[in-house]
Amino acid sequence: MNLFRKKSIQALIQEVGNKEVTLKKDLGAFDLTMLGIGAIVGTGIFVLTGVAAAIHAGPALIISFILSGLACIFAALCYAEFASIVPVSGSAYTYSYAIFGEIVAWLLGWVLILEYGLAASAVASGWSGYFQGLLSGFGIHLPKAITSAYNPTEGTFIDVPAIFILVIITYLLTQGAKKSARFNTVMVIIKVTVVLLFLGVGVWYVKPENWTPFMPFGFSGVAAGAATVFFAYIGFDAVATAAEEVKRPQRDLPIGIIASLLICTLLYIVVSAVLTGIVPYTDLNVKNPVAFALSYIHQDWVAGFISIGAIAGITTVLLVMLYGQTRLFYAISRDGLLPKFFTKVSKKKQTPVVNSWITCLIVSFFAGVVPLNKLAELVNIGTLSAFMTVSIGILYLRKNNQTLNTGFRVPLVPLIPILAFLFCGYLALQLPALTWISFAVWVVIGLLVYFVYGRKHSSLNQSEEKVKKVS
Repeated sequence: MNLFRKKSIQALIQEVGNKEVTLKKDLGAFDLTMLGIGAIVGTGIFVLTGVAAAIHAGPALIISFILSGLACIFAALCYAEFASIVPVSGSAYTYSYAIFGEIVAWLLGWVLILEYGLAASAVASGWSGYFQGLLSGFGIHLPKAITSAYNPTEGTFIDVPAIFILVIITYLLTQGAKKSARFNTVMVIIKVTVVLLFLGVGVWYVKPENWTPFMPFGFSGVAAGAATVFFAYIGFDAVATAAEEVKRPQRDLPIGIIASLLICTLLYIVVSAVLTGIVPYTDLNVKNPVAFALSYIHQDWVAGFISIGAIAGITTVLLVMLYGQTRLFYAISRDGLLPKFFTKVSKKKQTPVVNSWITCLIVSFFAGVVPLNKLAELVNIGTLSAFMTVSIGILYLRKNNQTLNTGFRVPLVPLIPILAFLFCGYLALQLPALTWISFAVWVVIGLLVYFVYGRKHSSLNQSEEKVKKVS
């Protein structure tokens, strides 16, 4: 059995066209840019900035975001070329199938399943917290037993609001990519407006002395902060998963990936500077740092808008994470490595409806019942491994002359792919040992699934078996 059997780029593209019912090509460059911003601006600004500043980086959180942003920009250029050449669902999983072979593609897909699943679960839990905070502002308090994940000592058993928002988002996703994209665009406009409102009000209260000492935990703290806030950047990977639903993928995918990343990196840097300029970094270890900063300067009227913006922001992150997960399941299942019901597309909606609801059930279990605080860093290591694989893939493309003259091409090869690999590898090394151990366990489970189910049911294996029978 050839574990490294590959699907050619031509075969991947042809396979999409041969499907009786395909995903509807409805998205343009603007939709993709909004999708990227929807996934990237959210938890990072509204939750992670405060904790990363207080515990890891101090005011040098700005440098942490620049480090993470550089790693992502280099990786994004590599993604943009692949997305332009292989406009097929599955993102890094699909690219790896063409470059490195089946076993590598499966393991990367398995890692991305973990990334999207845990990210969606963690974000749904965060949405629940903000939503309950908004309700309490109106004097509405839910029974404690249904407000958080299973923890009998705290008196909580299930997070009902988290499950509620997952069901609503899943229903929206089953209605078609264009409707989901429109909803996402409205939410993105709301949250970006709120972020700009924070900057417009907060900039007048910045005290430069709060930026001293600038790097209280040294550069190691800055690096640890970069690894922590990397969670904020994982969204642009989901843009690539939309490839089969894009009208002009060679043009629109690179624009969507790169534009969304540049806009979000700029927003993160400016927000970090203003936030640490308003509030001493030692006071920022809170769950809602942006709203806290406005309360700190007695601008509570703006803090209310921030809560609405945070809910809108986290909702779009959740939408894109669930979207990415369903399209990943779709791509892996089409190759036979997962059961075929994941590829079933509704003729009416032209979306994978069954796949979407199964994803909702799985993510709802983790968000509603399992405490995820210790698993969140697994999202980062999964994403970093995907970025590193895609970066090396560009070097392989160049060496074997598999690039096309049309579409986007990474500039300064091999420098950009090597920088992407080194930056992402450095950030991965900043993650705790427990994260690496948990990641290794997940990979071993993935290998077991492949050898028990995937290897036998692989569409490439089925083709090989047919050839053997004929011969």
